[in-house]
Amino acid sequence: MNGFAIPWEWRGCDGLVHSDDDKQMPKHILKKIGIGLLIVAFIIVAAIAIQKTLKAKPMVTATALNLDSTPISKAENLQETIDLPDFPTPESVFMNGIPRLVSLDTNIPDRPTVDVSTYEVKPGDNLFLIAEKFGLRPETVLWGNYDVLRDNPQFLSPGQELNILPTDGVYYQWAEGDTLNSVASFFKVEPDVILDYPGNRLLPDVTKPTAPQIEVGAWLIIPGGKRVLKDWGPPPITRANPAAAAYYGEGYCGKIYEGAIGMGSFIWPTVAKTLSGYDYSPPIHNGIDIAGAEGNAIFATDSGVVVFAGWSQYGYGNLIVLDHGNGWQSAYAHLSAVNVGCGQSVAQGMVIGALGTTGNSTGPHLHFELRNDMYGKVNPWDFLIR
Repeated sequence: MNGFAIPWEWRGCDGLVHSDDDKQMPKHILKKIGIGLLIVAFIIVAAIAIQKTLKAKPMVTATALNLDSTPISKAENLQETIDLPDFPTPESVFMNGIPRLVSLDTNIPDRPTVDVSTYEVKPGDNLFLIAEKFGLRPETVLWGNYDVLRDNPQFLSPGQELNILPTDGVYYQWAEGDTLNSVASFFKVEPDVILDYPGNRLLPDVTKPTAPQIEVGAWLIIPGGKRVLKDWGPPPITRANPAAAAYYGEGYCGKIYEGAIGMGSFIWPTVAKTLSGYDYSPPIHNGIDIAGAEGNAIFATDSGVVVFAGWSQYGYGNLIVLDHGNGWQSAYAHLSAVNVGCGQSVAQGMVIGALGTTGNSTGPHLHFELRNDMYGKVNPWDFLIR
């Protein structure tokens, strides 16, 4: 106005008034502009880098995986899709693992029993075979069946039903006046062995920790129990007292005899020299069973006098007993024929009878025993001359 230009003035941050007459822009404004330009440039560079990264590694979307899924946004639909490698299907646990199938029949492993079972004796059975079948000692079979076998393996016969104990020991029927201590002492075990055995079911009530009352007539298993076995074999019969065997059967001889004396050496009492049945196994089997055909000759093993000749009552059938006059006796059982009589003197090797299968016998054989006054019944294998 009036042809004069009004200079533009301003007040800077430094508090001074400036005008357009200043030929240079203040330094602090240049500084602010420079910082702003740097920020903008950084943002542009970062955006370009992100864009390149997205193009090099596109996002894997639900569409790319062929899943039944709706894309989240339009931008995702625009993503470049690629073919991914085939992913292996996880292997089935059923195919490679242990399957659990539905089965109506379950195989339960064998478990040890604590109860008594039964067994029917079959033709050809003997005490030792039955015991082996059930993993027991032969005497356990006898101790579990006294009413049937009376401690005598010769009483075993087909069709009998035997008690089979689950463990070695004795089967005992409780009697009037019995106590736990007295029964345990008799069978040589501790009372707790009887009390604690699960098959006896005698565990006391925890609220009443006293010994249970056992009913008269109850059957108990005595694990590890033992008792003396009664020997029903031919008793010691001497020429001085042959009537001692009167209870043994009608073949006993009742008079006192004199006659031949043995030499103390023993020959085989029959033709064969092999076993056919029981071996020497005291106290159950106090002799040996020698093989042979029915009718084979039976020889006097040594010289002596006949003190028993005929039928016996305890499973031995036809029986001959010789007293050799020197502390020895010999016995020959299950004979099919007896060729000598009471009081007769016989020489070593003389035919006294015939091999058979009389009495409780499962087949033809000779049951042969040797007895000494000092040592009792001995193992014939140790004395027979072979």
